[in-house]
Amino acid sequence: MARVLLIEDDHAVQKGVALALKRRGHDTEIAGSGETGLLALERYRPDLVLLDLMLPQMSGLEVCRRIRESKQVPIIILSARGDELDMVVGLEAGADDYVVKPAGGEILEARMKAVLRRVAPAQDTGVAPLGAEEFAGLAVDRASLLVTKNGKDLALAPSELKLLLFLSAASGQVYSRQQLLEQVWEHSFYGDVRLVDACVKRLRSKIEDDPRRPVYVQTVRGFGYRFGPLS
Repeated sequence: MARVLLIEDDHAVQKGVALALKRRGHDTEIAGSGETGLLALERYRPDLVLLDLMLPQMSGLEVCRRIRESKQVPIIILSARGDELDMVVGLEAGADDYVVKPAGGEILEARMKAVLRRVAPAQDTGVAPLGAEEFAGLAVDRASLLVTKNGKDLALAPSELKLLLFLSAASGQVYSRQQLLEQVWEHSFYGDVRLVDACVKRLRSKIEDDPRRPVYVQTVRGFGYRFGPLS
């Protein structure tokens, strides 16, 4: 069972999502605005946040950014806006996934499970924890799920951490966007590869000295991404 904070102003959606979550054993707290959602986040301490984009006064994007300023709780945007630009902007604001509503309970449950598994992804990598691994100043500790850069802790969202763990476990291996989508996000629909690009952009902004000239997460044109410098 997960503790879910639903930040949504539409009463019909509130009722439908809360009922679907309850049927699957989840505890749900509902906030009807971004401001009340941020207050509930501190009080309720959810395992996951479901966030609408079109909120009164404070937008869902602003709520997402504010959450990411201090917390790495998983965030799934649940929005009726399915345009590619809306999706990319939402993901770059710090969300871990994006679901277009109306979404069935089974789809929502599957996405939630996938995101929650990223909070503790060490079991999924197939790599035994051997303490921190050093990569030119970047230290990745698979046992404690901690990442440091030159001795300074880096706050990574669940998707960013899972992506880094997966790529660094096979340094030099090139993975297509579709492979990363299936392995990290556990999605199979090709159109969702935008999730990968948005997450790579966010990860680079946190671990690279110059995100425009990445050292750790490299783009292999025409193929995908790899971890480690190109030879």
